[in-house]
Amino acid sequence: MGFKKWTQSAAQLKPDTRYDSLLIAKFINAIMLDGKKSTATKVVYGALDIVGKRVKDDPPQEVFDKAVKNCKPNVEVRSKRVGGSNYQVPMPVNRKRQQTLAFRWLRDAARAKKGRPLRESLAQEILDAYKGEGTAVTTRDNVHRMAEANKAFAHFAW
Repeated sequence: MGFKKWTQSAAQLKPDTRYDSLLIAKFINAIMLDGKKSTATKVVYGALDIVGKRVKDDPPQEVFDKAVKNCKPNVEVRSKRVGGSNYQVPMPVNRKRQQTLAFRWLRDAARAKKGRPLRESLAQEILDAYKGEGTAVTTRDNVHRMAEANKAFAHFAW
């Protein structure tokens, strides 16, 4: 098996089995710890089942899609060294990084809630993000606020 063949097959991510969604399959991989994909799958599906019971209007997949969309940042600040000083320079975020950051913020917000199973705290965080509130959306708002405060340094963008 040559290198080219291996990289092509490894790059192919299949949609998840229950919702046939590539976004949910990627999120399962983001939740996964130590290669335990079946555990991550149970957690995500359990969270989406809870979301489905609490939101009657939309199917869980649409709720999840909107929650991720509400968490995606448009701009972020990056550190840039100019003349011996470090500046926080606002930069636009590409789509892949937007999705990665949204997944990370949802996952970290759910893991930070102690005392409950991960699927319950993840379901609550997804519902909060769907409504435009919660820790992940607050993190996004803080990133936007920081970029707004430092827009005077935008001319340093590379």
